[in-house]
Amino acid sequence: MDIWQYLGEFNMASITFRLVLAMVFGGIVGFERGSKRRAAGFRTYMLVCVGSALVMITSQYISLNFPLPSDPARLGAQVISGIGFLGAGTIIVTSYNQVKGLTTAAGLWASACLGLAIGIGFYQGAIVAGVIILFVITVLQKIDTMLIANSRSIELYVEFNDGERVSNLLSFANQNSIRILNVAFTRSKFNKTDTQAALISMRLPKRYPHNEIVEKFAEVEGVFYIEEI
Repeated sequence: MDIWQYLGEFNMASITFRLVLAMVFGGIVGFERGSKRRAAGFRTYMLVCVGSALVMITSQYISLNFPLPSDPARLGAQVISGIGFLGAGTIIVTSYNQVKGLTTAAGLWASACLGLAIGIGFYQGAIVAGVIILFVITVLQKIDTMLIANSRSIELYVEFNDGERVSNLLSFANQNSIRILNVAFTRSKFNKTDTQAALISMRLPKRYPHNEIVEKFAEVEGVFYIEEI
């Protein structure tokens, strides 16, 4: 008998295989997130993927044993919408008004969908999707980081010795053909009363490594502290 056909049937061997496969794939995806110390890591992804697989196994069980009014897709649909509550908990807004955790939230949702596919016995689709998800969060993440680090847009958090020194930085930007898009004053990161902090969005005339831009602006008179955000 074809192994895929056998594992597609509803029996103890296929149920065990589905749950173990969901645990393995959820763990692989979660390991990458956990290595970066994200809110949802190794065990969280495992639980989401295994739980989703169990939902689809339960749906198949209901469909086989109570065939007339049952809808095997109903429970899975609730997982797809309900996982948003867990994903939303990983999204935070930092003190710099930046949104963090979107990739982790998307990963949780994808892990849940992966579990649904495994749970219903769609192994081929689940394996291909699992490889693609892992490729996106590892290889493409490095490409994304490289593009951001060399893009023409840059946002800086800067602290000055006093409010009047802001003009020095703006003048330096104009002299180097750097366009200031927005300046928003905020509280000091170090809670110092004698400094002025600002979030500055800029547009560079051409692509530069952002670390070089930060180093140049750090030399401007009056700049107490600077970092890219």
